[in-house]
Amino acid sequence: MVCTMLFPVVSFVVIGLPLLVVAFFLVRKSRQTGEHPVTETAADQARIEDEFAQAEAYQEEWREEVRKHQRDFL
Repeated sequence: MVCTMLFPVVSFVVIGLPLLVVAFFLVRKSRQTGEHPVTETAADQARIEDEFAQAEAYQEEWREEVRKHQRDFL
């Protein structure tokens, strides 16, 4: 009786936990690699920062346009 109750627990500990640990480390490694590519140079970083600045400026213009047009609809 104890054996039938203990078998799912032992199988989870032997099979499930190592799989979860390996999956956790693989996801962690892939996220770190994706966030900081090795081939990124200073010029690439500057270009990315410039693109973000342009996107934020456009977003502010877009918000102003939406505010102007919201008054028309209300």
